[in-house]
Amino acid sequence: MTVRSGWLLSNGQTREDTRLVPLGTMAPETAMVSRDGVIAGGTALAATGVGPMQVQIGVGRALVQGTEAQGAYPVAVTAPETLSVVDGNAQHPRIDAVVLRVLDSLYDTEEQTLARVEIVQGPPSATPAPPSLPPATLRLWEIAVPAGVSAGTGGIAWSSALADRRRYTSAYGGIIPRGWGTSFVGAYPGQYRDNGAGLDRWDGAAWQTLDPVIGWTAVTLASGYTNNGNAQGTVRYRRLMVGGVPHLQLRGGVSWTTSGTLPNSGNVLATVLPANCRPAALTSLPIAAGGADIKLDAQTSGQLRLISVAGLTTWAAFSGVQYPLDS
Repeated sequence: MTVRSGWLLSNGQTREDTRLVPLGTMAPETAMVSRDGVIAGGTALAATGVGPMQVQIGVGRALVQGTEAQGAYPVAVTAPETLSVVDGNAQHPRIDAVVLRVLDSLYDTEEQTLARVEIVQGPPSATPAPPSLPPATLRLWEIAVPAGVSAGTGGIAWSSALADRRRYTSAYGGIIPRGWGTSFVGAYPGQYRDNGAGLDRWDGAAWQTLDPVIGWTAVTLASGYTNNGNAQGTVRYRRLMVGGVPHLQLRGGVSWTTSGTLPNSGNVLATVLPANCRPAALTSLPIAAGGADIKLDAQTSGQLRLISVAGLTTWAAFSGVQYPLDS
């Protein structure tokens, strides 16, 4: 048996079942409902096309939530499962769902007690939509099935037909990995989730993004400028979150040869900052420079431009400069 579930069979589970399925208190959604999902690790429950109309689901573990009265079922797929997709409808495309499903004769009418990987067919339509799922079912993947497709017509183009619908869960107190359907509501203040770039904390009403620690990236200076102006070091930047708002932070300094004459019309960068490091609107900031305080314009193009004033000598400092990127 390659799909095992804990706490399902009336005659108990084997010691091997207990070792293989996830155990412990899992992340909650309510006081009595657990967040179902895949247990992250390796390529858990990955999908691969293995034939014109066949898909294989790899090994992995998950938690499948039934009704509140049922509770949640820990499940392990211990060997790859190969499933056959029904030929396409003659007229319309459809979207099928690959799912992990628990059948429990105490709660449903299937008259079986087991866990299995299966395909739930979606309704054919000119504008197909994924199928609704029965209770105690976890959506893993969706398959776009074109009209008229079959093994005889070449089968499904797996590279474009598969859509990853795995969402993830973790043990209580653990950080929930990013996956499909990440816009969920937190269950308790102090819960954490991965947002793809850092961590969010649920404060009881909304997810608050934590300030990530991000390394520095050196800029490429335009001709005429050199690093370490006024012994400030190499000009570098980093993007960071401050109170949930993206900011850019600069450090370092530049110098040039002729007092009061800025090279390249004051444009400091040979290569502009990347798109996610550009302000939504022109942002002007005061900075220290030789002989005078001058202005730095952070432009929406990603360029940094120095604005000269009377008395300026041959250096400008960026250390301590920080500005928001949103509007």
